[in-house]
Amino acid sequence: MYKSIIRPFLFRFSPETAHKLTFGMLKTIGKIPGGKTIMKLLYKREPKGLSREVFGIRFPHPVGLAAGLDKNGEYYNELGWCGFSFIEIGSLTPLPQDGNPRPRVFRLPHDKAIINRMGINNKGVRYAIKNINARKPDVILGASIAKNTTSKTDDEIRKDYETAFSLIYDFVDYISINVSCPNVQGLQDLQDISYLSDIIDPLLELRLCYDSYKPLLIKVSPDLPREELDDIIHYCLLSGIDGIISGNTTRSRENLMTSENAVKKIGNGGLSGAPLYEKNLEMVKYIHEKSEGRLPIIAVGGIMTPEQAKAMLDAGASLIEIYTAFIYEGPSIIKRILKYLEKNK
Repeated sequence: MYKSIIRPFLFRFSPETAHKLTFGMLKTIGKIPGGKTIMKLLYKREPKGLSREVFGIRFPHPVGLAAGLDKNGEYYNELGWCGFSFIEIGSLTPLPQDGNPRPRVFRLPHDKAIINRMGINNKGVRYAIKNINARKPDVILGASIAKNTTSKTDDEIRKDYETAFSLIYDFVDYISINVSCPNVQGLQDLQDISYLSDIIDPLLELRLCYDSYKPLLIKVSPDLPREELDDIIHYCLLSGIDGIISGNTTRSRENLMTSENAVKKIGNGGLSGAPLYEKNLEMVKYIHEKSEGRLPIIAVGGIMTPEQAKAMLDAGASLIEIYTAFIYEGPSIIKRILKYLEKNK
């Protein structure tokens, strides 16, 4: 029903309008007596033999939602009804920010892809905390944090991450450090190990001040040169970073079926979806081999089918996240992945 009726309806609208309509519908379903139960019966699956403990957290199964869909922590429980094992909210910045001017999200249906240059628009970390306080999460909750676009100096950037980290720490199960979004000027530069350690080391020290231990992960770009990735892997293994998220959207426009002219008209932005799969699969394999399996990996990027999900796990990922597949395939994709993983354990 999703691909034959709901998706064609939603795709008549701009991506951001479709996003609002989708979550408006989910909220409405939740208010209808029995709506939550129906959603769970349709989409949620309690798979056998797929639970796993990763960086100290017991996940019912390995399929989660990547950051970017629930930017402000407003819909995590509704998304949990769709069958996700965990939800990553954000990216969240210390102060609210509007992001880049519209239009800033574009579909490439022939490629099952999306180009976005949102610019980490969000209502700020305090708004997300308010939401979490108001609605106890029924699902494992992670948070991606980033710097504000207006922060330029090293001190401002470091303070942004420390502020967001300190505020969100007690309200989520793990924290992801976003230093790889291609839509914020200068953010990907922070993947350079000299900058990265200046950001992460203070966060690792801050973590010692808390009563509970929360895993800290780094999200890296698929466009990262192997030499820089080697430095990050080495740093993670030595510093106490609990895992790595591989990867993010890409600036590459290789192997697209959409015409070159149409892509040029869209302009810059990060590409997600099917064309990213092979690139991220190779990256997961590389990180797993380079770290000798000692660094837990959350694989994200281009996973559109159950077979691809299993290939990512076989390549060394401990968990996977989807995003664009949820847009193109609908919530049934989670159940399909889990059925396939159960059958092919």
